[in-house]
Amino acid sequence: MENTAPQPVVFIHDAAVDEYIATVLLTVMPGIELVGLIVVNADCIAQPAMDAASKLLQFLGREDIPLALSRARGWNPFPWPYRGDCVNFEAIPSLQPYASKVPCPPPSGEDLLVRLLEDALRGGRRLTVLITCPFTPLTDVLDAHPGLLQAIEKVVWMGGAIYVPGNLDPTTINPAVANKHAEWNAFWDPFAVERAFALFAGIRIFPLDITNNTPLSADFMNALQAQGKQFAYSQLAYEAYSLVSGEPFYDMWDVTATCWLTNPGLYQAASPTPLEIETWGFNQGWIRPAGPSRKTQDVFLSFADKPAFYSYVLGLLRAPAAAGG
Repeated sequence: MENTAPQPVVFIHDAAVDEYIATVLLTVMPGIELVGLIVVNADCIAQPAMDAASKLLQFLGREDIPLALSRARGWNPFPWPYRGDCVNFEAIPSLQPYASKVPCPPPSGEDLLVRLLEDALRGGRRLTVLITCPFTPLTDVLDAHPGLLQAIEKVVWMGGAIYVPGNLDPTTINPAVANKHAEWNAFWDPFAVERAFALFAGIRIFPLDITNNTPLSADFMNALQAQGKQFAYSQLAYEAYSLVSGEPFYDMWDVTATCWLTNPGLYQAASPTPLEIETWGFNQGWIRPAGPSRKTQDVFLSFADKPAFYSYVLGLLRAPAAAGG
């Protein structure tokens, strides 16, 4: 008999606008059970990021999903101008009926991840770990609890830049470290990426090579706005993406990785590639193909049908609102 049990997913993110929309998608995707949310204080400001996530779960009618804050610390902090999007997201009209229920201090993300992995081992249902931020919380937990590695079925990561330039900007960080190769999720803690590449083979990686192709296009924003007149999730997404749609560099980085979970046919087959990352020196954070001694990762470089990707996202955002929304 075919196994129709939902795929349990823990989502580790750092509270960019696109990650909040990915959260919405994970609650409506067929065959997905979102079992936990862990926020990393990387491309965000921790307290408003958690408050916004709490309000969003209330909007979605999903306060049953545990929410926690990682204690992970990075090597290269995100610039402050990048980190305020979570503050603006918390203020969108769709979230104003709600008040944050996050305690002070928030629950530990590492403790939550340990509990979820232990539950997976006991229940015989291995987890999918979706990471759209630095690897640090996951590698910290596995270094402290190596036996929990067997509780993970697959890891999906948005990060890196393999054959395209990175996204470090010498106008927002010191030019002494702004190399042309690193992507921020790798640059924040390159040592965690190195550890992940040593722990896992077959990480499904969605680097800038593919996410550069998913801008917030005018057609997509217009469609969201039109759908928002009828569908609450579309209206929230329109309000959220309107905060950043005027930024020419803003792409749907995290939604690109998220949609693979339930619609892999949107993507060209992964390119199996051994990878290494530069951990020291000016090129810190540069991920590049490596020799055969390294574990092979599954790198997604392009779409099979990019218009269908946008259509799929729009279709998911037409889901009926839950009790909270």
